[in-house]
Amino acid sequence: MKRTISVMVGKGSVNHNSRKFHAANIDPDRIHLNQKYHNEDIKQVYHELFDDAVERYNAKQTRNDRMIENYYEKIRSGKQEKLFHEIILQIGNLDDMNAQTENGELAAEVLSEYMQNFQERNPNLRVFSAHLHMDEATPHLHIDFVPFTTGSKRGLDTRVSLRQALATQGFIGGSRRETEWNQWGLSEKQQLAEIMELHGIEWEQKGTHHEHLSVLDYKKEQRTAEVKKLEKSLGKLQQKEIYIQKVEEIEAKPIPLSSKVMLNQDEYQTLALAAKKLVVHEKKERKLEKLLKMAEKTISELTAKVAELTQELNKFLSIRGKIEVNQLKQENKELRQQNSFFKSIIEQHGLSYLLGGRKKEKLQTQEMQR
Repeated sequence: MKRTISVMVGKGSVNHNSRKFHAANIDPDRIHLNQKYHNEDIKQVYHELFDDAVERYNAKQTRNDRMIENYYEKIRSGKQEKLFHEIILQIGNLDDMNAQTENGELAAEVLSEYMQNFQERNPNLRVFSAHLHMDEATPHLHIDFVPFTTGSKRGLDTRVSLRQALATQGFIGGSRRETEWNQWGLSEKQQLAEIMELHGIEWEQKGTHHEHLSVLDYKKEQRTAEVKKLEKSLGKLQQKEIYIQKVEEIEAKPIPLSSKVMLNQDEYQTLALAAKKLVVHEKKERKLEKLLKMAEKTISELTAKVAELTQELNKFLSIRGKIEVNQLKQENKELRQQNSFFKSIIEQHGLSYLLGGRKKEKLQTQEMQR
């Protein structure tokens, strides 16, 4: 018997998968036939995976705004990574693997065997929810997992990352069709197909360019492609090593250009001197770049300090101006009080009349002089 394999991206409705609520397309009379493999609280899984990494990260921070209080909420509210991912696996379709037939029961058995080794096969995909549904038209398996990577140099050393999780497991992205996810999905199909073969079911690969290949032939083809890719990478590495070796030999001995031509001593010294100058120049450039960064940092700090001192000076001048105005007001008040005091003394001793008379005599004298 031949059957297709479907591996689809699920919506990740954990409550639906665990049947905390019932959709219209399920048969309540067959819910008891479903199988539960994992049903954990995802928040607790996040604590298990990332709490230690968060603690190490926070211990290195000097600014409170960079601290991570809740990594689950940080990922949930962020846009770079999803909280978790879900795949749905199905063998055949409604017509050839109906859940209410013997073939449907066979499909459930195969999917159950496949699920047993899923976590061991995918150590960087932490499964927290997995359910086999027999209460819908065709048996299918929901697997929900948190992808994570360890040993990261930036941010948390253990963090959520689907791409890095799959890369750690050997799935390196290539072309648009050969993404990490596509490669991993195909690998999981192969794992399922091998179990199907043990139960007398052949993988029918419709709509693919590998349709004529058996599972083993296809795996052989994949391994051949991987070997070619590695050989190509190895060739580039060897070329790089040869280039480095030749550069080092420049300072060691004259290099024969051919069987008939060899560098003479003057040419060799000129070439060696040029190589040394290039090395010295590169070192100077790195040193200058370092000094420039230090200078930029110092200028930035001095600019901030000048701004701070300017602000302090303005505050001082403002306060000083207010103090001087208050002093002048106080002196003016005291002078007014003294003036009033002297006026009262003059009035008390009748000196105002005398002063007035002296003013009158002075005026008359001025008139006569005119």
